[in-house]
Amino acid sequence: MSALVIDNIGLLVTNDPERGQVRDAALVIEDGRVSAIERTGAAGDERLDAGGRCVIPGFVDSHTHLVFAGDRGDEFAARMAGAPYAAGGIRVTTEATRAASREQLRELAAARRAEALRAGITHLEIKSGYGLDVDTERRSCEVAAELTDDVTFLGAHVVPAEYEGRAGDYVDLVCGDMLAACAPHAKWIDVFCEEGAFDEEQSRRVLAAGRDAGLGLRVHGNQLGPGPGVRLAVEMGAASVDHCTYLEDADIDALAGSDTVATFLPATDFSTRQPYPDARRAIDAGVAPAIATNCNPGSSYTTSMAFCLALAVRDMHMTMEEALTAATLGGARALRRDDIGHLSPGARGDAVVLDAPSYSHLVYRPGVPLVAATIAGGSAAG
Repeated sequence: MSALVIDNIGLLVTNDPERGQVRDAALVIEDGRVSAIERTGAAGDERLDAGGRCVIPGFVDSHTHLVFAGDRGDEFAARMAGAPYAAGGIRVTTEATRAASREQLRELAAARRAEALRAGITHLEIKSGYGLDVDTERRSCEVAAELTDDVTFLGAHVVPAEYEGRAGDYVDLVCGDMLAACAPHAKWIDVFCEEGAFDEEQSRRVLAAGRDAGLGLRVHGNQLGPGPGVRLAVEMGAASVDHCTYLEDADIDALAGSDTVATFLPATDFSTRQPYPDARRAIDAGVAPAIATNCNPGSSYTTSMAFCLALAVRDMHMTMEEALTAATLGGARALRRDDIGHLSPGARGDAVVLDAPSYSHLVYRPGVPLVAATIAGGSAAG
């Protein structure tokens, strides 16, 4: 077996409750899996000298929309000038995505995946949702499946223009032919349960159809205002409900008593000028948090998890350690995986060497590219 040793680690964050944070460590990775955590000086076939720097688990980005074409920079500029965010902007991207060839979508998505890898994101989920017709949604799921094994079918993103005033008919399509075309390429199904997208009953229909097709459940909820999304996610046993910008007491109680992860998307709140959710309140109540980038062209066009951490600490009242855990182990839990998000023996060999002595510098030095090396599955990447 070939072994990579990341040696001379000043501070190793394992996310392993038994090991915690280890100083003066060496991380041994054999055949793509963590095999041991030793003292500095461990032997191996290949050695990467961390130079006394901090090593963390690779970021797990549990909410992205990487498969799309087109640009919405003008929309962002208008929003910065005071225009409100609305879910309907998704339709602009739909037109460009439908017009793009499979190869164009593949190249665009692969470039974004490579950018995320350079930013330390070693695993991510990718949603469809910018096709909103059977052929383009299937093509989007196929492209996403080339980049990750956590593909989410999001045909229920918004009602496309050709179904204006006929949301029920579109839900029939999503639950029927579209789901049948996309399910073979997806692991999850998602729905945007929000005013301007799908109401509670429509969302429940979509989730139930996906569950019957063997897909796991995810929900976009409570982004633009209070609503039923969080409680619907808990009721249906969804792995995660994402955004959670507006959380009422009943939402927090429901999440705290469930296995559903609350995935916060702070870069979205930054881009849309929404209020930041009070993650401190949710965490103190026992809610399991994750942080993700929500990389998409309309409301969060970033692959910088470090930026998301800085926002979470400054504006969502999380500690630096909580934010890092939410962006690694929390993301893994949101995807119901136990092989990533931590650096325990047996875990996938996904690690990030920071050009810093501590992970606190991800927040302390916002906007500075601090990823010195990304290791994915035991191999240098990015």
